[in-house]
Amino acid sequence: MSNNQKSKTFTVALSMVICLFFLWAISNNLLSSVVKKMMTLFDIDQAKAEFVETSYWFAYFLFPIPIAMFMKRFSYKAGIVLGLLIAAVGGLLFMPVTRMHSFPLYLCAFFIVAIGMCFLETAANPYVTELGDPATAPRRLNLAQAFNGLGAFIAAMFLSKIILGTEATRTAEQEIHTFRMTYAIFAIVLIVIAVVFIFTHLPRIQAEDADDSNTKLISFKVLKRSHLRNGVIAQFFYNGGQTAVNSLFLVYCINYVGMTNSQATTFFGFYMLFFLLGRWIGTTLMVKFRPENMLVFYGIANVLLCIVVCIVGGKAAVYAMMGISFFMSIMYPTQFSLALTDLKGDTKSGSAFLVMAIVGNSILPILTAYVQKSMANPNIAYLIPLVCFGVCAWYGWKGHIVKD
Repeated sequence: MSNNQKSKTFTVALSMVICLFFLWAISNNLLSSVVKKMMTLFDIDQAKAEFVETSYWFAYFLFPIPIAMFMKRFSYKAGIVLGLLIAAVGGLLFMPVTRMHSFPLYLCAFFIVAIGMCFLETAANPYVTELGDPATAPRRLNLAQAFNGLGAFIAAMFLSKIILGTEATRTAEQEIHTFRMTYAIFAIVLIVIAVVFIFTHLPRIQAEDADDSNTKLISFKVLKRSHLRNGVIAQFFYNGGQTAVNSLFLVYCINYVGMTNSQATTFFGFYMLFFLLGRWIGTTLMVKFRPENMLVFYGIANVLLCIVVCIVGGKAAVYAMMGISFFMSIMYPTQFSLALTDLKGDTKSGSAFLVMAIVGNSILPILTAYVQKSMANPNIAYLIPLVCFGVCAWYGWKGHIVKD
């Protein structure tokens, strides 16, 4: 294959995979609205409702290694198709679950959706880094993740309004029906896209060809690489910090600032718009600035903004959180691509461990919610995200360096 043909093939593949970033952003960023909705539907407090996040993100801890083994045995494409279909099954499960009105069954359905999304993330992130020059992998992954930001914005600005509704406009049965149909439609979309992927050629990349000669389906020795090991730690804290801020945003706006559901979801939309803008601007800036240096700057900016939230509170804190959203934007893809540097045939294994680090989403948001509920000053809870972003700044400064 000529270089020109190879470039065109990679462009088509990249375009196809980018749509996956959009899809899991929709799924992941609906969770903030779902947490608030569960508080209403089941009359539970904020900390208990956060088990929605826990059940969802715990799948990301359990399944990346089996998924990496599956993809090493088959291919990235097989992982993508299977992930889409599993997530679709989870979405369709809300049809019976919403009729049974059982909170644990809701959690089970979210868990299954998350398994499917875990397949997509474990496959798509490393696949994008391999589709081109390794030197531009961070910028390429940030570009793909920019469409993740678009999905997050749509989920926050529009779909969250569907999930939450407006005050006194729907009966409980209407709200449950709307919830059910939202996930049913999402499941149908996933099935359609899975069919498209089945009939689309995705090129095998060099790392996959190297896997064919390696009988080991997962490599634990990759954790001896310090830059990957540090990347897993940084991803744990980033994901936990991001989800803590995201999932508590609506609760903070409604319970502590006094906004209505409609006002809060509008602010949440702007919050995610800042995230989207951060992704696009960050991707552009990486043409001139080193990704690791930007990671340091963005991490320090978020530490300072968390201090503003802790000290000032109120509506000013809401605006500070929008700034946090902007500066969070490049952290995940930048850390992911830096951690995969020079892993070669162990890329899938490295990706699996990085995706496992998303389990931070299961632990730190609940801790943050508990502190927020327990303290006389709820703003103190944002010291937890502050520490998380400090770790990200450290990774950009020292932790990412390839030493072994």
